[in-house]
Formats: sequence, structure tokens, C-alpha cells
Amino acid sequence: MSESIKIIDCPRDAMQGIKTFISTDQKVNFINAILKVGFPVIDFGSFVSPKAIPQMADTADVLNRLDLDNTNSKLLAIVANERGANDAASYAEISFLGYPFSVSEEFQKRNTNSTIEESLHRVESIQEIAFRHGKELVVYLSMGFGNPYGEPWSPEIVIQWSERLSQMGIGILALSDTIGSANPESISQLFSHLIPALPEVEFGAHLHTLPNEWRPKIDAAYAAGCRRFDGAIKGFGGCPMATDSLTGNMPTEKLLSFATERKLDHGLNPLSFESAYNEALKTFPA
Repeated sequence: MSESIKIIDCPRDAMQGIKTFISTDQKVNFINAILKVGFPVIDFGSFVSPKAIPQMADTADVLNRLDLDNTNSKLLAIVANERGANDAASYAEISFLGYPFSVSEEFQKRNTNSTIEESLHRVESIQEIAFRHGKELVVYLSMGFGNPYGEPWSPEIVIQWSERLSQMGIGILALSDTIGSANPESISQLFSHLIPALPEVEFGAHLHTLPNEWRPKIDAAYAAGCRRFDGAIKGFGGCPMATDSLTGNMPTEKLLSFATERKLDHGLNPLSFESAYNEALKTFPA
């Protein structure tokens, strides 16, 4: 039996920082193509203030037009507070709520307009909302690999918050390299400690990367035991709330290439992925 890898595609993260509005029709066509590939989870949209992320203002309209009859993929929506969580949880089509919890006070304020302590209370409230509606909460540990604001950062801080969130019943934690600061050493150090220490938690790698730095990062995370990876086709996107210049997402095609080379069980349809890749080329501005 071959080893496996779980690849999550994130069109929401690819699109959210693009200034030119991508039409609802384009988004629907793009995500419908992704739905045919076989990704276990698709991070498709977000229920946040349209003032904060104008690109995601039509998430509900997009959701209502997705073809979910012939897919096994489950949908994940990002939320930033209880209001967004209630909105997202009201849709039966959504299986996962995603919340960005930052180990950086400054970034937490930028991203969700709250302190870390306030954010922790939000996690509790959103966890209750998710449970009540039969959803699962995925918490993203933003600034998981470094801090650009001069605040204290260390692997121990990330480990401390991971343990705290695990004690609250969070079953999926994605370490997020929000600004592309991760290196193979920090990736290896964090995952090799956290995965054995918290076996009840599914840890994911939400890595941002420059085009020539992707492989060592995937290699380090996989070797340290991580089996869940987020990506975006062609590496589009990044976090618009972190810095003015975006460091792109981990390209989904690189994750697929890695899995194919290693003969890992990934469950994706290569021909359908090629179609989704071509749809991405039509969706994003040149």
C-alpha cells in the first residue's frame, strides 16, 4: 500500500488579493472545474466584510451556482468572526469553517480586527457554531513560521498555541506561512515536534513560496510527517492583509508533481486537473 498525501486546493486564497474584480461567472466556472479534480477539500470562498476583502463579496452567489452533484470534494469557507460563521454555517453545502488565528498580535488586529485574547474567544464561539450546524472548524495558525512586525516569535510560541487550541477541541490545525518566511529548518522543527506531541490533531501546511523555493519546503514538511498540504493553481494569491507585496501560494501543480514523483496516493484526476489549470489561465489577469 502506497503512502498518501492530502492536497487541498484554495481558489479563495488565490483570488482574494487580486485588485481587479473577477466576475461571478468566472469564479463559478473556475471552481466548478476544480470540483471535478477530486480534491478532498476546496477552500472556495469567505464570509467576511466586503470592505475588507472586496473580491469575496459574491461568495454566497458563487456557492448557489456550483455543481456539487458529481463531486466528492467538500467545501471550506473562511470566516473572521461569529457573524461570518453563522452565515457560512447556514449553508448545508459547506462542511468546514476556516478561521485565521494569529500568533502575532499585530497581524491578528490587521486580519480580524481583534487581539489574540479576543480571537481565542472567537475560536470558542465559532467552534460552538460549527458544532451546532454539523460543521468542522479548521484553524489556521497565521504567522506560524515567522513574524515581520518585530514581535517575539519562536517555535515554542507556535507549539504553545497549538497545544492550547488542541485542548479546546480543534482537530485540524494548518500552520500558515503567511509571508513566505518559512525555511526547511523551521518547517521540519515545527512539524516534527507537533505531530508526535498532538497525535489527535491533523496538521496541515499552508505554505507561501517564491517560485524557486517550493520543493525544499514540501520535502521538509512531508519528511516531518505532514500529510495535508494547501495549494493554489499556478501559485496565485497570498494574504493581502500581511504585506503590500504578495508572496504566492504553494502551486497546486507542484504538490501534484511531488506526489506523482514519490508515487504517493493523491486521489486526483490528472486530466481534470489540466482542465482546471487551463480555466485558471482564463480566470486570472495576465
